[in-house]
Amino acid sequence: MADTLLRQYFPLIRTREEILELINKEERLFTVYRDWNHAQQEHFLDFCTGAKGVKVLYDSFFKFIFNPDIFPHRLETLLSLLLHEHVKIVQVLPNNDTRLTDENSLLILDIVVQLQNGSLANIECQKIGYNFPGERCACYSADLLLRQYARVKNETKKRFTYRDIKSVYTIVFLEKSTKAFHEFPNDYIHHFRQTSDTGLELNMLQEFIMIPLDNFARIRQNKKVNTFNQLEAWMTFLSTDEPEMIIDLITHFPEFKPLYKDIYELCQNTEQVMHMYSKELQLLDNNTVHLMLDEMQAEIETQRAELENNKMKLAEKDNEISEKNNEISEKDSVIAKKD
Repeated sequence: MADTLLRQYFPLIRTREEILELINKEERLFTVYRDWNHAQQEHFLDFCTGAKGVKVLYDSFFKFIFNPDIFPHRLETLLSLLLHEHVKIVQVLPNNDTRLTDENSLLILDIVVQLQNGSLANIECQKIGYNFPGERCACYSADLLLRQYARVKNETKKRFTYRDIKSVYTIVFLEKSTKAFHEFPNDYIHHFRQTSDTGLELNMLQEFIMIPLDNFARIRQNKKVNTFNQLEAWMTFLSTDEPEMIIDLITHFPEFKPLYKDIYELCQNTEQVMHMYSKELQLLDNNTVHLMLDEMQAEIETQRAELENNKMKLAEKDNEISEKNNEISEKDSVIAKKD
C-alpha cells in the first residue's frame, strides 16, 4: 500500500489508526476534524500517514521548510539556482502589512529577505495563479522597491544616491497557472525585466520570476529522476505529492531526505498540523470565493458588452428604417406633385 512506502524511509510516520485514535481522544481536535468535509479529512490523513506526500507549496508548510531564520541554506540554494548567481541571505525582513498609498488596501508579502549584495527578494507561493496576475506582481515589486528606498535613504542620510538602491526580485511559485502560461508548455520559468525597445540598457532594478509548477509537472513526466539537474530536483520537491516520485527523488538526491524528515517530524504534532491545514483550507476557500466573484464580474462585463453591441445594432437598424421611411416620404411627395 502507498501509505507503507514512505514509512519504510521515514519510520516515524504514524498509521491512520494511530492518528484517528489521537483525534478522537482530544475534544478540540475532534471538533476541528469534524468540521472538515470527507475529502478534506481524507487528504489530511493521507499526507500524515504517508499515503501521499505533503503539498510543500501550502503556505504554512513552505514557510516551515524554508524558514530563513532556521534553514537559510535551503532558500539560498533555491534562489542561487533561480538567479544564476551565488546568493547569501543576511537578513529576514518583517512581512507585515504595508501600504503603497493612503488607500485602505494592504499588501501582504510572504517571505522577504535581504541578500548579501543589498538586493531584496520576495518569495510567493500561490495555489491559484489567477490570484497573482502581472498587475499584482508589479505592485508587490513596487512596494519592495519603496521599502528598500526608505531604508537605504535613512541609513545613508546626506550621502544617499539612487545608485545605492539594489535590484528587487519578486519570485512567484504557481501550483495552478493560468492560460497565458499554458501557451508556453515547454517553459516552467519565466524571467521578466524591464528593457528598452531601442536596445539601450539601464539598470531598472525590478525583476520578476514566475514559475508555473503545473507546466513543470507535465515536462517532468517525460524525464527520469536520475537525469534531473539540481533545479529540476528542487521543482520536483515543490510540485509532487506522489510517494513513488518522492522515494525516487530522495534516492537520487539524498539532500532532500532531511527536508521530508522535517515535514514528518512536524506531523507528529497533530494539533499544530491540523491548525496549519485548517488555515490552508480557509485560504483556499477565500481564494475560490474571490475567483468566483472575479469570474462573475468578467461574465457581467461580457454580457454588458454584448448588450451595448446589440443596442448599437438596433440603433443602426432604426437608422436604416428611418432612411427607408424618408425615401418613401420623398417618393410620396413626388407622386403627389405629379398628381
